[in-house]
Amino acid sequence: MKRLVVWNVMTLDGYFEGTTPWALDHHGTVWGDELEAFSLQQGDEIGTLLFGRRTYEGMASHWRNETGAVADMMNSLEKAVITRTLETADWSNTRLLKGEAVEHVSKLKKETGKRDIFVFGSADLVATLLARGLVDEYRICLAPIVLGAGSPLFKADAIQKNFELMRADALKSGGVILRYKCQQKGREV
Repeated sequence: MKRLVVWNVMTLDGYFEGTTPWALDHHGTVWGDELEAFSLQQGDEIGTLLFGRRTYEGMASHWRNETGAVADMMNSLEKAVITRTLETADWSNTRLLKGEAVEHVSKLKKETGKRDIFVFGSADLVATLLARGLVDEYRICLAPIVLGAGSPLFKADAIQKNFELMRADALKSGGVILRYKCQQKGREV
């Protein structure tokens, strides 16, 4: 069975973006050679990159116009968008998954293949999947900055989950990559 791995950059006070959509300046506090290498390494593990609609639209808009190794990876990966509203997806290698997230992700996890499903961003989608016990691993790059306001990575009404620290890697930038195994009610998911 494929695993579902979530990746996000988060500030010390728990925000994945600032007070407006796509306010991601805090990413610059951790970006560098180490995080770029980690990003490319993760790319080798990705079978499907999964997004909610809003994240898909922002990512597609950004990465289609970028160049370099990370852009090449992002543009070449297989991507899927869980949506109720999009009728077409025009970013390379993207398919639409119309309807309920839990149903689609359950099916994706059962598909054959050696590579896993990854979600970048997509906090609302992740909250739904986390609540249903579908997230296997959470990877967070903790950025050494406090925003004071913004969009929280974990929603206030989130169902309590336990996480087991698998690994922590400090970056020269001051950021820390944290890898957690997700657990639910005292058992692994």
